[in-house]
Amino acid sequence: MVCRIAQLQYKEVIDISDGTRYGFVEDVELDPERGAIESIVVAGQSRFFGLLGREPDQVFPWSSIKRFGEDIILVEGRALRSRERTRR
Repeated sequence: MVCRIAQLQYKEVIDISDGTRYGFVEDVELDPERGAIESIVVAGQSRFFGLLGREPDQVFPWSSIKRFGEDIILVEGRALRSRERTRR
């Protein structure tokens, strides 16, 4: 299956160990020297309808991705780290 980076935003990230649904891919981290994807980023959940901000983003390293499906990405284990959202 061929998948473009732009198509990743329509895939939901699910943990295969406990079935946790993290949400949809929002961003990817690239290594420009190798031309490879380092990790995928899932946006943090909104707090109280977005009025109180968001939880930190979840970052999943490429090594934790076990399988790509038509509309989901299966990962194993928790996110490597969470990162605070920066203002744009």
